[in-house]
Amino acid sequence: MRIVVLGIHYWPEPTGIGTLLTRRCEYLASLGHEVTVCTGMPFYPEWHIRRGYTGQLFSSEEHNGVTILRSWLWLPRRVTAVKRVLFEASFLTSSFLRTMGVRRPDILLVVSPPLGLALSAILMSRWWNVPYVFDAEDLQPDAAADLGMLPKPVLPLLYRLEAMAYRNAALISTVSDGMRQKIVAKGIPASKVVVTAPPADPTLFTVGNGVDGHSFRIKHNLVGKFVVAHSGNMGVKQGLDVVLNAALQMKDQREIQFLLAGDGVMKSHLQGRALDLKLNNVTFLPVQEYAEFLQMLAAINVALIVQQSTVTDIVFPSKTVTLLSAARPIVAAVGEHSEIERVIRESQGGVVTEPENVEALALSIRGLFHDPELRLAMGEYGRRYALQQWDEARVLANFESYMLNAGGESTQPLPKETLLPDLP
Repeated sequence: MRIVVLGIHYWPEPTGIGTLLTRRCEYLASLGHEVTVCTGMPFYPEWHIRRGYTGQLFSSEEHNGVTILRSWLWLPRRVTAVKRVLFEASFLTSSFLRTMGVRRPDILLVVSPPLGLALSAILMSRWWNVPYVFDAEDLQPDAAADLGMLPKPVLPLLYRLEAMAYRNAALISTVSDGMRQKIVAKGIPASKVVVTAPPADPTLFTVGNGVDGHSFRIKHNLVGKFVVAHSGNMGVKQGLDVVLNAALQMKDQREIQFLLAGDGVMKSHLQGRALDLKLNNVTFLPVQEYAEFLQMLAAINVALIVQQSTVTDIVFPSKTVTLLSAARPIVAAVGEHSEIERVIRESQGGVVTEPENVEALALSIRGLFHDPELRLAMGEYGRRYALQQWDEARVLANFESYMLNAGGESTQPLPKETLLPDLP
């Protein structure tokens, strides 16, 4: 099967949607499918174009059997709501022009965010007369509404675009049951929406066994410390100020060291605030290369998943899979009815606290600090759950099956509603 993929994130981006999409595409290519990815110049999570990709409008390369066609995007120095719209628009324009030169596929896979790629998907599916699968990794309009990221007059436009994307797709995939239920609640037939869970990287199951964190602790002056870590994106949705507030409250407990590893639009703010508060118990690190990342996981005692209180089932961060697979006990400061809350409680791989509640977060960390047996049990329970739920071979095979089923209609004429609706 010939597959064209539209997505803003891809290898060599080391975290988030890019890593998930890379593994899916490389898996499909390994089975003999012809996979072409139309993506942007790599920039995430640092928010600057990586060395070797700067100053180019377009570039082409091959990686692990996948053809990668890159196009230019404009990156703001400081991300605001308006600048984010312009950033996404720059990629939508350049990637659409890039995609028009690609040979007709059997099926199109489009990954959201950005939601605007739905327009490209509808136009290209009409041009090629092929179906598309819409992969909703994030419910972008709901996130914008919950977090107040965009002016209210803009939100109806986003919701109408979202409805267009769902209505015209042959299949809609998403990463969790909670997100699937939210999509179905928008009036989409349940039979049209499937869960394609993120697969657990098999190397994560070696953390604590074949991979230890001693050298990482020595390198970063963490020997003898009880390490409480957040890793990954430092964005608005995470609301990581609560971690700094907990660190301030626990400043006198010198055995406990907070570690914030990664990058994102809020990192400079967090670093400045930690400096102002003189938080010697907080260490910042950049995004780690994967081998170093595994050592970091082995070195930490407690892992954090933190979200703002308004974030419920609009996202399911892949770090949940990563941390449970690595047998790290988790303190999750997330919404009561979120998908993360359900998974943590179901797996028994950690504890859940009220989001943005400094006292509750600090209390949970202290509780695990004083109970090593509970930490060990949580790690074992979480890893067992990850093996059951996110086994890589099974999850990726399911993903291919969904793609094949959706692509089976590629030779049929598209229904009338697939024509591009009038835009608001």
